[in-house]
Amino acid sequence: MANLLWLQGGACSGNTMSFLNAEEPSACDLVTDFGINILWQPSLGLELGEDVKTILKKCISGEIKLDIFVFEGTVVNAPNGTGEWNRFCGRPMKEWVKELSAAADFVVAIGDCATYGGIPAMAPNPSESVGLQFLKRAKGGSLGTNFKAKSGLPVINIPGCPAHPDWVTQILVAVATGRAGDLTLDEFHRPKTFFSSFTQTGCTRNMHFAYKVSTTAFGQRKGCLFYDLGCRGPMTHSPCNRILWNRHSSKTRAGMPCLGCTEPEFPFFDLSPGTVFKTQTVMGVPKDMPTGVDKVGYIKLTAAAKGMAPAWAEEDIFVV
Repeated sequence: MANLLWLQGGACSGNTMSFLNAEEPSACDLVTDFGINILWQPSLGLELGEDVKTILKKCISGEIKLDIFVFEGTVVNAPNGTGEWNRFCGRPMKEWVKELSAAADFVVAIGDCATYGGIPAMAPNPSESVGLQFLKRAKGGSLGTNFKAKSGLPVINIPGCPAHPDWVTQILVAVATGRAGDLTLDEFHRPKTFFSSFTQTGCTRNMHFAYKVSTTAFGQRKGCLFYDLGCRGPMTHSPCNRILWNRHSSKTRAGMPCLGCTEPEFPFFDLSPGTVFKTQTVMGVPKDMPTGVDKVGYIKLTAAAKGMAPAWAEEDIFVV
């Protein structure tokens, strides 16, 4: 039996809603099949008020063993580093986070806000929000660069806005069943099993990407979303086209550009007007290139690809 405690900081609850839609395994499977005991979770816990505080204190003292501490949302430090803008059970949430993290065998950050600071940490960041162990690409966050849970692992980051539910439940199962040693984390503490490939991997528009055939408007079923509509699929680490959402689709399959929400820089360009759904270019060359492609190589590849594009690449292949 692995005890799990889940708290929310500066959050919209989107990752909780995503988690509750998990299928492989489901949230119920965690309890019935994998022996996870959910001590408390904002949307699932029955306890209120002082009863919740009692659980937290017992976890910190060791009276209740805390195997997995899950945190969703940012750690709010405002005003002036006090954290008073986000109080929970009688004290700043940041204080609970620090003490519970120190008591836990594993600490798991769910979603962009908990991992990198996310949207609340955008400039000017009035809430003084940070992630558990990162602020965007900078290491440190709330717990500090050198933090390690009792297991010896740093914070395990599962980013996304929200994170895919099955990423969450599968990592929790690995931790709860003693297979955390099999997890390999990248430089941002993301499990490589999910975040080694790119969103582009498995995208149904890859042939259009290869021939530089572009989608020019939302709703079109042909064309690549990268060249004009700002899709970040070629440079975003995620399995969104391998592990489909609702076992059915993904942003790019539905004709929506990938916004790069599993990367530390999300939201890119600070959501300035004209940047979200428009590829930023200099003399026709994208400012942000697909990972591993240099600008000179891109120009050469583009010229060759456009010249070789077959006629069917311009057709709507999904017409019935």
